[in-house]
Amino acid sequence: MTESSQTDTVATVLKGAVDLHCHSGPSPFPRRFDHVEAARDAQERLGMRAMVVKSHHHNTVMDVLAMAPRLRELKTEVYGGIALNSFVGGLNPHAVRMSLRMGGKVVWFPTMSSGRHIECHHAGDGFPTETVPLTCERIDIHGENGELRPEVFEILDVVAETGALLSGGHMYPEDIRALFEAAGDKGIRRLIVNHPNFVIGAEPEQCLDYVRLGAFIEHEVGMYDPEGHMHWDPKILLDWIEKVGPEHTVISSDLGQASNPKPVDAYLRVCGSLLDLGLPEKELRLMTCDNPAYLLGLE
Repeated sequence: MTESSQTDTVATVLKGAVDLHCHSGPSPFPRRFDHVEAARDAQERLGMRAMVVKSHHHNTVMDVLAMAPRLRELKTEVYGGIALNSFVGGLNPHAVRMSLRMGGKVVWFPTMSSGRHIECHHAGDGFPTETVPLTCERIDIHGENGELRPEVFEILDVVAETGALLSGGHMYPEDIRALFEAAGDKGIRRLIVNHPNFVIGAEPEQCLDYVRLGAFIEHEVGMYDPEGHMHWDPKILLDWIEKVGPEHTVISSDLGQASNPKPVDAYLRVCGSLLDLGLPEKELRLMTCDNPAYLLGLE
């Protein structure tokens, strides 16, 4: 099979994919393209059904609404959400209400502001240099008494009300578990863990515990693309899929950075590698199309 025909085969399998983790712009981090350009590339080259645009710094729902005239020309749907870092006031129920009630689909608990992220990237290493000087403070979900802070429950109420997807962000594994247990008590059923083996440091056994709480485990093609910054061996990704199960796994991009490949290119290369390693096409579609569509409420 030629390289061109192999790419066509992978693209056919991925038609209708949903990317839950696209880092297009605007952003204080340098980005390769804006949300409209990312969606156009995804539509024209992959027939992508939908994508979620994520910023560590701001509520991307307002970006999507501002770009609506351009986005209406595309078939690929674009959704926003909010990451609860210090840039938006941390655990800020008011910001969450605005984001979700104006159409947001995802709430990421602290990413850059989490203790775990700061521990791993205390000097900002491994992330782009911001284009403007910013300050970032640590945000914890537990108070001094060791209990979840009241704001956590307020935020979960809004997530439950709107049916949004709840992400554990970049928090410590034990904090993610505490958050998901509280979410379950609120009747929240759409939960996700982002890149468990990057920053977070959750083992497969811990992820199976999250799965028992109703969560999906998300892996990013950006970590396994040979032309990206990390270029891990796709066999590592396949091992995770086999241990956790494709029925509980989501594959997203985590791309859009100016110095990384385009999301579509990484999808094609990494998913092609998974097929070459023996992953069945139906399992790849489950993880790239069906599972993320369910998590966004598109089913």
